[in-house]
Amino acid sequence: MQFKVQGWRLLPPDEVRNLYKTWRFQSVERAYHLLVPSLQEFLCTYSFDWVALLFSAAMALAYAALVRRSKNTNRSWPIGRTIAFSVALGIYVWVNLGFFGTFSYLLRWAFTTRIALLLFGIPLLIALGRPVDLARQALAESGRARLEAALKSWPIRLMGNAIFAPLFALAFFMLFVTPLGGALRESVLAQNLITVFAVLLGTLMILPLTEREHHRSEIFIVGEFMIAFAELMLDAIPGVLLSINNVILDHAPAATGNLPAWFPTPMVDQHFSGNLLWMIAESVDIPILVMLFIRWGHSDRRAAKSIDDLSDEEFEALAQAHLRHRNR
Repeated sequence: MQFKVQGWRLLPPDEVRNLYKTWRFQSVERAYHLLVPSLQEFLCTYSFDWVALLFSAAMALAYAALVRRSKNTNRSWPIGRTIAFSVALGIYVWVNLGFFGTFSYLLRWAFTTRIALLLFGIPLLIALGRPVDLARQALAESGRARLEAALKSWPIRLMGNAIFAPLFALAFFMLFVTPLGGALRESVLAQNLITVFAVLLGTLMILPLTEREHHRSEIFIVGEFMIAFAELMLDAIPGVLLSINNVILDHAPAATGNLPAWFPTPMVDQHFSGNLLWMIAESVDIPILVMLFIRWGHSDRRAAKSIDDLSDEEFEALAQAHLRHRNR
């Protein structure tokens, strides 16, 4: 057919398509404005969070003290790393004092986005500042020995491999689909603990991936890659559950009071929080995979160099020992 009927008027197909596109755009635009605030309100909303301010100030002072101590030992520290760490702290303060921190008690999508950024986004920026390398460079011999002992301890080694991170993230984000997620969101104590420990745990999981000093076996590296690729699917589970369920999973009551006009219904809030959680979790997997590839390359070069440094006699002895082991 070349014409469509609208009431008593015949419209050409092109005009029908234009009307449909206009209707669809206006529907999406109305839904968008009912879901999120305006850009001005998003950027200008802030509140006071003394926990976030004290914690960020402590991290800034510690980093600055290490940089100054490094300069006192006539060792330079790249300004780019200091800028990366400063940007990470600035985003940390904005996340907690800005819109996400202000509406974290009321909006599910603000709460989940804030935690996802604290657990994955900000630690990636902190890792660019290389605080561990800075501590190694600035500390005295005794301080470096204690730092290395802490880095080799089993809790740090557990959190620093690619197997722990996806399992921990999956277990933690699955709390959002239970009533415990609503209890955490409405608790002042839980919100303050998340402000501090989410970024600490995220940093402890990310920093070891940037270290070149870790010696891993080939089997362990392959296992890390398999888990990291499986993480691409595991991370989606909490977000998908929040997005497709038409039941309020955290059983939290609807927010009341003097709410803005754009404030969404609990169901729309839950669906949008699932979409954002899914997007952030999947996006963070990419730099983690890149870090694993880089660490694999460093490990391969170290192994190749260790073979190249062997003399002919040592290489022959190593080959014979390997053959004897295979013939057992």
